[in-house]
Amino acid sequence: MASPRTVTIVALSFALGLFFVFMGTIKLTPRLSKDAYSEMKRAYKSYAKALPGLKKIGISSVLLRKIIGSLEVGCGVVLTLVPGRPKDVANFLLLLVMLAVLFFHQLVGDPLKRYAHALVFGILLTCRLLIARQSDDRPEREDSREEQHINDQEKNKVKQS
Repeated sequence: MASPRTVTIVALSFALGLFFVFMGTIKLTPRLSKDAYSEMKRAYKSYAKALPGLKKIGISSVLLRKIIGSLEVGCGVVLTLVPGRPKDVANFLLLLVMLAVLFFHQLVGDPLKRYAHALVFGILLTCRLLIARQSDDRPEREDSREEQHINDQEKNKVKQS
C-alpha cells in the first residue's frame, strides 16, 4: 500500500497539473472560453503598461501572455504525466510564475478577489514541493538512525568483552 505522502504528492501533482494546463490553455487560445481569453488579453495589456521595462527589452503583452501560458501548459503536463524529479522542477517553475503573477496583480492594484487563486495555488505548489522534498530526506535519517543503533550495539559488545 502506498504511503500517505505518496498519495498526497500524486493527488496534488495531478490536480495542480490539470489546473495549470487549463489556465495556460485559456491564456493561449479562445477555444475553451472566449470571455476568459478576452479577460486575459485585457489583464496582460495592463501588466505590460505597468512595466515599461518589458517593452524596452522587446516583450509585448501578447508575448508575456504566451510565455506564461506556455509555461503553465508545459509544467502542468509534466506535473500530471511525467514521473520523478522533473515534477519538482515543473513545480518550482510554476511557483516562480505564481510569484510573478502576484507581483503583476499588486503592481496594477487589483483587488484580492482578482488574484486569490494565485495565492491559493502558490500555497498548494509550496506544500507539494515541501512534501516531495521531505519524503526524499526521511529515508536518509532513518538509515542513519539504524546505523547509529548498530554502532551503539557493537560498542556495547566490545565494552562487555
